[in-house]
Amino acid sequence: MSSVNPLAPATPPIVPVAGRKALHPALWLALPLLAALAFPFLAKGYVIFQATMVLSYAVALLGLNILTGYNGQISLGHGAFYAIGAYATAILMDQASMPYWATIPVAAMVCLVAGYLFGLPALKLEGLYLALATFALAVATPQLLKYKHLEAWTGGVQGIVLMKPDAPFGLQITQDQWLYLFSLAVAVVMFILARNLLQSGVGRAITAIRDNPLAAETMGVNNRHYKASVFGVSAMYTGVGGALSAIAVQFVAPDSFTMFLSISLLVGIVVGGVGTISGAFYGAVFIMFVPSAAEKVSKAAPWAVYGLVLILFVFVMPGGVAGLINRFRRRTGS
Repeated sequence: MSSVNPLAPATPPIVPVAGRKALHPALWLALPLLAALAFPFLAKGYVIFQATMVLSYAVALLGLNILTGYNGQISLGHGAFYAIGAYATAILMDQASMPYWATIPVAAMVCLVAGYLFGLPALKLEGLYLALATFALAVATPQLLKYKHLEAWTGGVQGIVLMKPDAPFGLQITQDQWLYLFSLAVAVVMFILARNLLQSGVGRAITAIRDNPLAAETMGVNNRHYKASVFGVSAMYTGVGGALSAIAVQFVAPDSFTMFLSISLLVGIVVGGVGTISGAFYGAVFIMFVPSAAEKVSKAAPWAVYGLVLILFVFVMPGGVAGLINRFRRRTGS
């Protein structure tokens, strides 16, 4: 005897939509990567430099998003780690004559240790209190870089001037093109590592701490260890971004790493999409181009224009640019 409820609504047959084909997930990665590889050969001069800076900001934002978006720790001081990474590279290139490419892993390790050591005492702080503690770090860092007993290394208020590296192996490309391709390679590696980390068991533990720390600890997650480690990994990513920016700009100085940089990084992950990997790139584009565009719109009140654009982004795209794109992909089935 049939057990089907005659009052239940009939389930309509699933009919494929004509003409709609889902885009293979690999294409979502391959097409942008191919476009990125071709970009330096289609653009010129300053535009290539801007693209290189977008890549450095994207790596830094990815680190902050791992901390804030995936682990729930709010930081207003990641500009300090950006500065540490930049200065580590600059000092090694200037005083130790180390190749620019070899300074990247060293800057990463320095920031990893610095972030972990800062994260240990910060474990006792939550929410706004942690944000204030990290904000104090952002405020203090430029002053420490100017400290007279550190001038022999940091160059004091004068900073450090670097030489732009040439392309290796006799490649017939400009210095700007090579630095862009080098930064792109580093960024791709960092994004792949972040994706693998966040999709692993460690990544699930990190997210569980954000969603319900008590339940995570009940399930055997060592909250203190994970939170301090995530702070270190986040600082490492941000330091790599700072190292890439130092090589591209060829100059570091304390006034380049003010507290506004830390605020801009937080704004970047909100605009790009909190808790998303791709959002780091969209946020980097916002950081790089919106302030200069706002100044072109109004030289008298550029920050008013910047604030209006930011408010518009928050209202129109509460999930950030990455969230908007993900909703579009779900609706179109691509």
